[in-house]
Amino acid sequence: MNPPTRDPDRMALERTLLANERTLLAYVRTAMTLIVGGASLARFVPGMLATVGGWALVILGAVGFVIGARRFLVLRRYLKGEFP
Repeated sequence: MNPPTRDPDRMALERTLLANERTLLAYVRTAMTLIVGGASLARFVPGMLATVGGWALVILGAVGFVIGARRFLVLRRYLKGEFP
């Protein structure tokens, strides 16, 4: 049985796709942390400033998630050759 041949270009593409997925997971992890932290701040810390700050963190987390997802999708399409 012959060992599989190594295609350096294909392996580089696979590494880049995996790095793109890891970056998406980092965006998701950061967004979730901001959302949970903001919700906790708004819910459990008394005061109007804490409530406003908490909601600001929730919105920031949601925006971060959208940015990360968009970046992931654009780069994945580019790497798969679906972009001009």
